[in-house]
Amino acid sequence: MPTLYIFAGLPGTGKTTLSRQLAQYLGATHLRIDTIEQALQELCGVNVEGEGYRLAYRIAADNLQLGINVVADSCNPLELTRREWELVAQRNGCPFVNIELVCSDIAEHRRRVDSRISDINGLKLSAWPDVENREYHDWSRDRIIIDTARKSVTECLHSLIDAIDLAGNML
Repeated sequence: MPTLYIFAGLPGTGKTTLSRQLAQYLGATHLRIDTIEQALQELCGVNVEGEGYRLAYRIAADNLQLGINVVADSCNPLELTRREWELVAQRNGCPFVNIELVCSDIAEHRRRVDSRISDINGLKLSAWPDVENREYHDWSRDRIIIDTARKSVTECLHSLIDAIDLAGNML
């Protein structure tokens, strides 16, 4: 049965890096909200608010219906978007796994944010003050938390795979 892996976390915590690794490991579809939103802005002239998420929900549903695992890569800062991702899985009879990435070392987190280079043409990345002041709701549901501070991508991926297995969501 396909599973929806729902990533969340502030910019610079390593979501895209780790979600790509998980998608590659699983042979899953990788949906990145930044890519979708930038395309909507460039191709359609849309002043993006929630359209990127809503489009991604539909693409995720299509893939889940085909029996393909989906890894959703987004900041996912609001309780509302977190529940909507879960509903995509539930409506398609699929399990979901909430995954929050954090970077507990503030200096490392800031260094990452300040040194990032966009791999999406035209995407303006968040500056550190934007990250510090970003609206990010507390969690009301269980999730796997991966602290990426002072860890390699490989270490984080192994920690995530172990946590998914431990939670009973076999890969």
